[in-house]
Amino acid sequence: MIATPSAVPALARWRGAAASIAFAALVATPALAQGIDPAPFDALLSANVAHGRVDYSGFQDSPAFKAHVAGLARPAKLDGRDASLAYHINAYNAFAIQGILDGLSPASVLGRLRYFKLQDWALDGRRISLEDLEQRVLRPLREPRIHFAIVCASRSCPVLRPEAYTAAKLEAQLDDQARTFVNDPSRNRFDKGTKTAHLSEIFKWFDEDFRGAGSVQRYLARYVADPDVARDLANDAYTIAWIDYDWALNGTPPRR
Repeated sequence: MIATPSAVPALARWRGAAASIAFAALVATPALAQGIDPAPFDALLSANVAHGRVDYSGFQDSPAFKAHVAGLARPAKLDGRDASLAYHINAYNAFAIQGILDGLSPASVLGRLRYFKLQDWALDGRRISLEDLEQRVLRPLREPRIHFAIVCASRSCPVLRPEAYTAAKLEAQLDDQARTFVNDPSRNRFDKGTKTAHLSEIFKWFDEDFRGAGSVQRYLARYVADPDVARDLANDAYTIAWIDYDWALNGTPPRR
């Protein structure tokens, strides 16, 4: 939604109401004592994310978001793999947002070192960096679609979903994220004339995660919308070229 000047006050009131509801849920819901209630984060994402663009000032102004991030420090009771995936994907995305609010940025090489590796967060009774959350917690769960769901505040990342992940909806959510990412021409392009797949560097960095399908191309064939491209990819018929990663911010920056 694009806000016209006359719509701005109404939009602000709506966001304020959403934040109040999220904060009330955060305080009142007993499940959050276990650190796993996604409702407050869900409300915040719905209010502050549109088409993958993030309004960081909305999170910056939200007591509910501060309380949600603080609440992640508490030990969580996770019932099964899907619950663990949803919980840790949501935690990654929340910490990635909070990092931007704290003045960190992956836009430079040094910035990426600080953002991903040097900053650690309180999660589930321990301290962990974004790097370790991805490499040591999420990747060992052997779900390649995490790479379309965790979002490090950059334009070339997958779009941030305007809802929290839940165990009950996880399969549909991850499948939708995969199809959205693979078929987004700003992230992946398929030239049928030259049979060249211009791919996100995510497929290079995490190549081994996609090789359960036999190759990156065969993995992509599962999600590409064009049936001709899908058929050729399934036969490894394309040449791969990499699209330079754009580390610029994926939305409106917070106030400084």
